[in-house]
Amino acid sequence: MSTCATTSRDLAEPLAGTAATALTWLLIEQPGPWGADAVTGSRLDPAVGRALTRAAKDTGVRVALIRRPDRSADCHRPARRRAFLAHTRPGRTWIRTATLTDPADLLEPDLSALGAGDPVGLGPAWSRYTGDPLVLVCTNGKRDRCCALLGRPLAAELAASGAEGTWEITHIGGHRFSPTLLVLPYGYAYGRATARTVHEVLAAAREGRVVTDGCRGRSTWERPGQAADLAVRELTGETRADALTVTAVEGTAPAWTVTVGHTDGRRWEVSVTQATATPPRPESCGAALGSPARMEVSGIREPAPALF
Repeated sequence: MSTCATTSRDLAEPLAGTAATALTWLLIEQPGPWGADAVTGSRLDPAVGRALTRAAKDTGVRVALIRRPDRSADCHRPARRRAFLAHTRPGRTWIRTATLTDPADLLEPDLSALGAGDPVGLGPAWSRYTGDPLVLVCTNGKRDRCCALLGRPLAAELAASGAEGTWEITHIGGHRFSPTLLVLPYGYAYGRATARTVHEVLAAAREGRVVTDGCRGRSTWERPGQAADLAVRELTGETRADALTVTAVEGTAPAWTVTVGHTDGRRWEVSVTQATATPPRPESCGAALGSPARMEVSGIREPAPALF
């Protein structure tokens, strides 16, 4: 059976610069079936889903639903559910979690402040998360069949192996890179994942490091910044997740100069161009053939330090 994921893999389509963009992730536990637009098409009160979507618009917060890989709870409406907030900006990463009886309570915090990385107004029910990193595997078959066929077995295998932070998630983009996943709090996304590679990613994340193999980019940055961040890591061998920051992006499509700074004061100017992927391929199963944009790094320059 031909799928968008097999086509993308056969064409060796690059992964870098393809992650969904979000400074902060708001994740709400919702067992049961998910529609294509799961936040308003699930057993979550659709009025609450619409209100959260409106409140998050232009704040840097991305709302998604999550559920445990054990689908035995799908037929039950949970009296209490978990919710997570995770901020991804380097040097300010955090995860907070709460148990809710009413998801409408998530409308109370200031989402603009949360998007900026300030966990103000969460109330005493929220506490700092100190467990394993969260690993969120995209499994929503109503978005794309590859996410269900490839994502669900991976999520189940990770959970069975003892990865406590494993959840299924509704949508993180890039169906053709399935199985896809997101690791929080750092916000690095991965494609074409296997259980072995995910365990390596999680082991690194526990130590505050990032694995670049199979990495699509850090959700903190727009696509040119994602590609530049990964290119500098490949050049320098830097693995500490919060050592690099995208400090400036100059230009417009199809060409940018991205400045990446290091905590030790070094910086690099990365030339990124947007190219068209050929030959045409489906970006999602059942979709017409298209030519998705791809980020290509054409050069990296380390300017000489300023003299004073």
